[in-house]
Amino acid sequence: MTYQELKKTAESVYSGAKTEVLSIGDQAYKLFDKTCPTPLILREALFQSMAAGTGLNVPKIHGVSKADDRFMIISDYIEGFTVEQLLEENPAKQDYYLELLASAQLSVNSVYIEGLPLLRDKMTEDIKALDTDEVKKYELLTRLASMPQHKKLCHGNFGGDNVVIDGLDKAFVVDWSAACVGNSAADAATAYLKLSFSSTETAERYLAIFCEKSGSQLSYLREWIPLAAACGLKYKNMAGKERDLLLSWLDVG
Repeated sequence: MTYQELKKTAESVYSGAKTEVLSIGDQAYKLFDKTCPTPLILREALFQSMAAGTGLNVPKIHGVSKADDRFMIISDYIEGFTVEQLLEENPAKQDYYLELLASAQLSVNSVYIEGLPLLRDKMTEDIKALDTDEVKKYELLTRLASMPQHKKLCHGNFGGDNVVIDGLDKAFVVDWSAACVGNSAADAATAYLKLSFSSTETAERYLAIFCEKSGSQLSYLREWIPLAAACGLKYKNMAGKERDLLLSWLDVG
């Protein structure tokens, strides 16, 4: 199927700088820009397939194909809205959707998958690549080294934009390109930062709900926020105000 044939048949679900998601019936087609490295696309499909194999609510992969010169991952289509969309459209139900988000994170973090990259290694690379002074990098790397090492499945880019709620209020976790194994507090810190792009109050509420559900200490989760911010800065297409917010969190104090 050519890209134009697919576009004529499919409905648009999402369109971004590097990816586009279309749907036909019960299948989703995630198309990548032709500049995206093939190994990264295949790795994403593999990681998502591995996550789905654990029994988590993750769209099942049906294959990897091409539409003209663009690779695409074909998976189950989950009809619904992201938590990010639902929070914006239904502010009165904030706690309800944050509860769903926290439960989705805890489900992900409850399993272990052999063979995934280590969170600590990935975060170390991201911190070393930061465009900042060496003292700041040293402080961040020192903090990372002091954190407990766990063997939990981490999404790696968890947040309200990557959790889709279907018509039965069932949460599905999508976009597994950054999956890894490590300390689940990193996922909570990443979710906090993403929510804070829209509302600091909502982000704080998420941490409170997550702590209540997980038994985590709020002060401990906050120690991960500078580390998550450092890793978030690797996304070059981030809006200026979002980048400024992440930079403000780099001070490990």
